[in-house]
Amino acid sequence: MKKQQAPQHRRRRLRLAVGTPLALIAAGVIAYGTVFGMFGDDGKPQASAATAPVPDNAMAAVAAMQPGWNLGNSLDAIPNETNWGQPRTAKALLDSVRAQGFKSIRIPVTWSDHQGAAPNYTIDPAYLSRVEEVVDWAIADGFYVIIDVHHDSWQWTSKMSTDHDKVLARFNTTWTQIATAFRNEPAQLVFESVNEPQFDNADNARKAELLNELNTSFHKVVRASGGNNTKRLLMLPTEVCTPDQQLMDNLATTIKSLHDPRLIATVHYYGYFPFSVNVAGSTRFDTQAWGDLDKTFRRMRDTFVAQGIPVVLGEYGLLGYDHGPGAVERGEMLKYFEALGHAARSNKVTTVLWDNGSFYDRGKLRWKDAGLFRQIKSSWTTRSATASSDNVFVPKSGPVKDRTLTLNLNGTTFKALKQGTTKLVSDRDYVLSGNRLTLKAATLTRLVGDRSYGVNAMLQAEFSRGVPWRIQVISHDAPAQSSTTGTAGSFRIPTQFRGDVLATMKAEYVDGGNAGPTSWTPYQQFNTAFAPDYAKKAIRLTPAFLDAVKENAPVKLTFHFWSGATVTYHVTKSGSTVTGTAS
Repeated sequence: MKKQQAPQHRRRRLRLAVGTPLALIAAGVIAYGTVFGMFGDDGKPQASAATAPVPDNAMAAVAAMQPGWNLGNSLDAIPNETNWGQPRTAKALLDSVRAQGFKSIRIPVTWSDHQGAAPNYTIDPAYLSRVEEVVDWAIADGFYVIIDVHHDSWQWTSKMSTDHDKVLARFNTTWTQIATAFRNEPAQLVFESVNEPQFDNADNARKAELLNELNTSFHKVVRASGGNNTKRLLMLPTEVCTPDQQLMDNLATTIKSLHDPRLIATVHYYGYFPFSVNVAGSTRFDTQAWGDLDKTFRRMRDTFVAQGIPVVLGEYGLLGYDHGPGAVERGEMLKYFEALGHAARSNKVTTVLWDNGSFYDRGKLRWKDAGLFRQIKSSWTTRSATASSDNVFVPKSGPVKDRTLTLNLNGTTFKALKQGTTKLVSDRDYVLSGNRLTLKAATLTRLVGDRSYGVNAMLQAEFSRGVPWRIQVISHDAPAQSSTTGTAGSFRIPTQFRGDVLATMKAEYVDGGNAGPTSWTPYQQFNTAFAPDYAKKAIRLTPAFLDAVKENAPVKLTFHFWSGATVTYHVTKSGSTVTGTAS
C-alpha cells in the first residue's frame, strides 16, 4: 500500500467483513423529533445568512447531508498535513468541492502528534487553530462538517484493553479540548467520537465493552462542555466502522441507552473485499460482489434507519482504486458505484466518499476521472444502465465476428448507440434483442480501421436516464513475454501487451500449492503482488511477492487478460536472483 494511502487497519477491517453472515434483526424504535436548528449563544435556534437552518430532527438533518466528501490524507496525515502527498488545504479547494454538489464534508483529524505529555495532553494551539480555520471555511461554504479523532484510533486508543485508565484519560481530555474549542460553532458542525476504533489483545465481548465505554464517555464529555454542544449532532461508530450485524447491533444498543435524539450511527464500506482489491480472481462486479453490497445496505437500514436512528456511511470507495491504476477495471468500477448510489438512496443512507487524493486533484481542482465522477454524481439521484463489459476486443488479423454485450438496464430503456455525435443504425450496425446488444462484424471492421493495437473507436449507448455507457473497441493480439533475469528487489517480465489489458495473475508452484503472499488463493492481489507497466512493456513482480516465494521452487504464473487470452510464464528465485522463462 503506497505511503499516502490510509494505514493498514482499513484492509484488516475489510477482510473481517468478507463473508459475514446475516443475523436476525431485532425490532424497536427510537423517536427522533426534537427541534434542531442553528444555535446562538443562548442556545435558541436562529437564522444565519451563511448557511440554511438545520432540519428539525436528526434523521432529516442527516438526509440533508447527502452527499458528502472526505478531505482524506490531509489533517489526518502523520505527522503533518502535507506528509502524505496532499497540498496544504486551501479555501479554494473547499469552494471547488462544494461547487461539485457535495453538501457535507468529513474532515478527518489526527491529534496524536500535536499533543503534549500526560496528564494534560495539551493540543498545540497552532494546530487547533489550523483545524478551526479549515472547519470555518467549510461552514462558510454551506457544508455540514464532520470532525473526528482519526488515526489516533490505531496509535493509542487501541491500547485501551491493557492500559485502560491512561487511554480513557487521554481520550476524555482530548475531546474536552476539542469540544471547548468548537462549542460555539453552528449546528452544521458534527462530532464523530473516533474513526474505525479497534482494540488490541481483547476478545469480542471485551472489545464491545471498550467501544461502548468510549462512545458513552465521548457523549458525556461533549454534552457537558456547554454552548452549542448540548444540542450538537454526535456520530458514533461500530468497531472498526465495520457494518457486521453483531457490531451494528452493539452500537444500536449503545445509542438507545443514551436516550439522546441527536445521535447518528456510522459505518464504512469498501465493497466485497476480493473485488475491492482484485484478489482471488474476483475481477468483476458479479453477483457475489453485488450481493455483499445489497445485504450490507439492507442491514444498515434494518438495524438503524428502521429504528429511527440516522446512519452516515462515513467512508466508501474501492481500495484497489487507491492502490494504483488498473487494479479494478474501469467498467466494473462504474457498475459498483452505480449500484452503491442506488443502495444508499433505497435504504436512506447518507454517503461520504473517501478521497485521499485519488478522485479529486487538489492542485488542479478537477476530477482525475471526470467520467467516473459523472457516474457517482448521477447515482445520487437516479439509476444508470450498464453492460457486461465496456470493452469489445477485435483480433488484429483474421476474420472479424459479431460481438454481443448484455445490458443491465436497471429500469431504463435503450435509446441509441452513437460514435461521437453520429447515431449508428439499428439492424444495420447493431441488433438489440431484449437486453442483448450485438455489434455487427461489418461495423466493427469499419470501426477498427487498420486494426492498430489498442482503442480504435469509442461508442456510447444512451438510455432513457442516467449516464451513457461507454464502449471501447480495441484491436489486439495474444500478449507475448520474453525470458529474463533480475533480482528479487527489482524484477520485470518483458511483455508485449499488443493492445490487451491485464486482468489478474495466478501463481502456483509447479509441484503443487499456491505461491505468493496471498497463500489462501492462487490469484494474487493486483498492484500488491504484481503490476503492469504498459508504457515500459513489462509486468513487475513486487518484492513482497518474490519474498514470499520459496527458494529454488519453480513457480508457474498464468496471466489473465481482459480479451480472454492467457499467457503462462515461469519464475525461480535463488537467493537474490530471479530467473524468468517464457513458455
